[in-house]
Amino acid sequence: MSTDTQDAENDLRERITNFLRRNFPQIQMHGGSAAIQHLDPESGEVTVALGGACSGCGISPMTIQAIKSRMVQEIPEITQVNATTGMGGNEGGTGGGMSPSFPGESSPSDDDEGPQAPF
Repeated sequence: MSTDTQDAENDLRERITNFLRRNFPQIQMHGGSAAIQHLDPESGEVTVALGGACSGCGISPMTIQAIKSRMVQEIPEITQVNATTGMGGNEGGTGGGMSPSFPGESSPSDDDEGPQAPF
């Protein structure tokens, strides 16, 4: 990987981390955590892992929805956001669990963007 490519990836990773810190302080205030699990700058795909208290939290699907909708709006290089909570499913991917809607995706049975986060 060239230095320019690595610098661009590091910059993108830093912007995602800052996004999570800035937009979701409630995660930390309630004993949870959010971290980048995987980043593919070429495809614009990022996987965010929610941990700690998020693993058993009833509003984690809404938190995932908020992360998905806000991140693609604020960071143009990101085109797809996946999120996991460590509850045995990949909420943003192909595993079990919730699959909140994603801005730009259309579902034939649902034009709603899903539940809104309470913050």
